Amino acid sequence: MTTARIPRLILPFNAYLNNTEGYLKAGTPTTNADRLGILPEELATWSGFLAVWTPNFLLYSDKKNSRTTTVIEQLKLVIDNTANYDHQRNLLDRIASSPNVTLTDLTTFNIKGSLLAKTTHSRPTTPLPNLVLASLKQMGGGKLSVQCRSSEGGGISIEKDANAVEYLYKTGTTAPLSISDEGLKTGLSTRARFTLALGAEKSAQYAYLYFRWVNTKYPDLAGPWSALRTMLLI
Repeated sequence: MTTARIPRLILPFNAYLNNTEGYLKAGTPTTNADRLGILPEELATWSGFLAVWTPNFLLYSDKKNSRTTTVIEQLKLVIDNTANYDHQRNLLDRIASSPNVTLTDLTTFNIKGSLLAKTTHSRPTTPLPNLVLASLKQMGGGKLSVQCRSSEGGGISIEKDANAVEYLYKTGTTAPLSISDEGLKTGLSTRARFTLALGAEKSAQYAYLYFRWVNTKYPDLAGPWSALRTMLLI
């Protein structure tokens, strides 16, 4: 079944939806969506799922203050709607059978079972070794611009063998003692450059953050947490 390709748990689905939506839009002059035969209205619907998902996932990420039953139900509804839309339109089946399909396409959309995927796939067994080096820049209004690169070197990009950067964060005037601090919230980005909106009301407080590389397909192989990063919000 194609729905098996779409994660049904909230954190893996968050990474999947963000990653696939961005991937479909990427590419120039021909986008991946055009190359794979995804129609403009289908891409718009996929982006619409992300637009509904994102604000609810931000509420879900704050386990202590805003993760409610209603929020969880809204997230599950988006997951169901996305899986049902794929079933109705055969999106992933069409990608799998496209004459232009590549291994990167199959991996991005979690499409397994093809000869290409079977002959080239191997499960990693070693934890991601490198640290996230994160550059933080104040944007005003309680927002931070975040750019991540690997401690191994290279430019701003997701670490090889990872597909996302996970972060823990809190705001205030008291720094966490460790990654086990109860006040820390969690987030995930499939992009190496992203904006972290912490709220204009947090101005003059500090943001405290930890980062690490993850592969959402193999969460037990996540990389080491970075040292604590601190930035004054304006």
